[in-house]
Amino acid sequence: MDMSIAALSVDMSMARTQQELGVSVLKMAMETDTAGVEEVLQSVESLDPALGNNIDIKA
Repeated sequence: MDMSIAALSVDMSMARTQQELGVSVLKMAMETDTAGVEEVLQSVESLDPALGNNIDIKA
């Protein structure tokens, strides 16, 4: 299992590239989640604040 310096360098470069790609995908996922949460919060803020305060128990 004798690897040359050039082969080790290529392997390290590929590993670094894969790691950078993984981090980029994770950042995109986090940004998407953040945007989704902000949208839900905005929709909740627009609800009537009195909603759910009274319950009609007549059947």
